[in-house]
Parts: sequence; structure tokens; C-alpha cells
Amino acid sequence: MKVTTDACLFGAWVAHQIRKEEKEYSGALDIGTGTGLLPLMVAQKNCLAIDTIEIDTDSWQQSKENIDASPWKEQINAFHGDARTFDLKKKYDIIFSNPPFYENELKSSDSKRNIALHSTDLSISDLLRLIQYELSPKGSFFLLLPYKRKDELQPLLKLHNLCLKEIIFVRQSVKHDYFRIMLKGKIRSEKCYEYFFDEISIWNETRQYTDEFKALLREYYLYL
Repeated sequence: MKVTTDACLFGAWVAHQIRKEEKEYSGALDIGTGTGLLPLMVAQKNCLAIDTIEIDTDSWQQSKENIDASPWKEQINAFHGDARTFDLKKKYDIIFSNPPFYENELKSSDSKRNIALHSTDLSISDLLRLIQYELSPKGSFFLLLPYKRKDELQPLLKLHNLCLKEIIFVRQSVKHDYFRIMLKGKIRSEKCYEYFFDEISIWNETRQYTDEFKALLREYYLYL
């Protein structure tokens, strides 16, 4: 699958969020790693052990090649399997995922694209259930989702004993409506009723990257 701009933005945002907290973490988990983009971006800025899980064989093999070719290969372990049944044998302080976006929508003829984009194998409810089970009590999770799915979240979060800490609304440009949301959350507690809102646009009025986008991505892009 192609590396998308919104996935790069999400990876940079997660890496920044982890680094700015300046905590010692026991480890991180990427659910549905694809070709390994997110763990590589997080590892570039944070010295922590990262496990990844990917169900598609070709994507998993590609992620291993990308990880092994990087300076951060000692930090990242890539597991092949179904996250819903794979025994990871531990809890994580950080969980992040760019999951399949679409449920009950028209699919393409490309089976691998369908695995990447359609949640036949991993629904949002499945993912939140995994996070509930695998996240440590003091940990944080991060998700990238389509904006149109935001209204589904609150009942599902409550069902799985999770709540939000931060929501970032993402526009393709300052002239567009929101199309993605980036979420930071935790295990539900009595302090789950207030969370921080913000927004970011990828492009400005003149089709140039915005200052906010460049601040997050400058250390990853060769020409920015």
C-alpha cells in the first residue's frame, strides 16, 4: 500500500506526543502495522521497545524488510498474525493504530487493498476491545480514523471502558472540511469528561504545507 500523507502526519503526531511527555515507557504496540511506517516514525524520536502485529503476510514481510534496513531495528519486533487472537503476553504503555477505515462499504477488486482499508477482519469495536485488554492502566492509545466515524466512537469507547484525552480534526487544506480525526485516549476513570480539541490542515490557501504540518514532519521529509 502507498504511504499516505495523513498516515505520515499521524505518525509524526504520535511520536511527538510520546516524546513531549518525557516518561519512561515499558513498551509500545502498533496494531495492523502494514509496512511499518508508524513504528519507524515513533522509534526515530523515542527510545522505547515497539512490538507490531500484522495479519497480511506480504505486508508483514515488507515491514520486516523496512525495519531491518533502518537504524531502529533493535527497537522493533514485528509479529505476524491476527491481533484478535495473537497472545502478546504483556501490557503496553502505548498503543497506536491506523486501522482499516471502512465497514459495510463497497470494496475494490484488490484483496490486499481491502485488508488495508476495510474492517472485515478488524472492526473499530474489535480494535477498542484489544486496546482495553492490552493497554496498561496508566497508558495511552492513539488512533487515526475518518472524520465521518466520530459519532460512533463515544458509545464504543464507553462499552470498552476507554475515554478520550485529545482529539485533533484534520483537513486536507484550509479550504476543505475535516476528513480525518487523530485521537489520544486512556482507560476510563473518573476524569474522563473533559478532553482537548484542536485542528490541523495539511495545505494552506496556496497549496503549500502549513506551518503546523511542517513543524511535525520536518524531521521526516527530505524536502520541507
